[in-house]
Amino acid sequence: MKKLFALSFALLMAAISMAQVKNETSEKNMEQNLNEVATFLKECRVFFIATSEGNQPRVRPFGVAEIVNGKLYLTTGRKKDVYKQLEANQGRFEICALKPDYSQWIRISGRLVDEDNAEIRQTILDRNKALGRMYSANDGNFVTPYIADGEARFFTFQGEVKRVKF
Repeated sequence: MKKLFALSFALLMAAISMAQVKNETSEKNMEQNLNEVATFLKECRVFFIATSEGNQPRVRPFGVAEIVNGKLYLTTGRKKDVYKQLEANQGRFEICALKPDYSQWIRISGRLVDEDNAEIRQTILDRNKALGRMYSANDGNFVTPYIADGEARFFTFQGEVKRVKF
């Protein structure tokens, strides 16, 4: 009986250890995916975000995507139509960006979640000096939503290369 208990306990501990390794690997993969997506967007310099207004799609250029505290943040103004459209559609969006050499593009979907955090807004302003001409961290207008439930699909002209979650 003791041997059966010891074997069961050993198997349980091995299973827990394997689950911890899988979670660590998964977290590491998510971080790598997040970095890959952010790097791709920075290489493109300009990316286009699509929202909807009723049954009409709306698309506009964006240029800031920053990782802060393990999340990928975008920036906009609370008074802009894009923000109102995101609010009306529970934050759903899609981004498309094409590398300057036209070799690859990316499509990103998920939900944008508005996080009211002045420190994050200031960090993003510090990294993107041009935004300081339009916003300040506590102006009541500048918002920095982050991408939740993100999925990125990478493409070439031969088709989809890969799909990652972040």
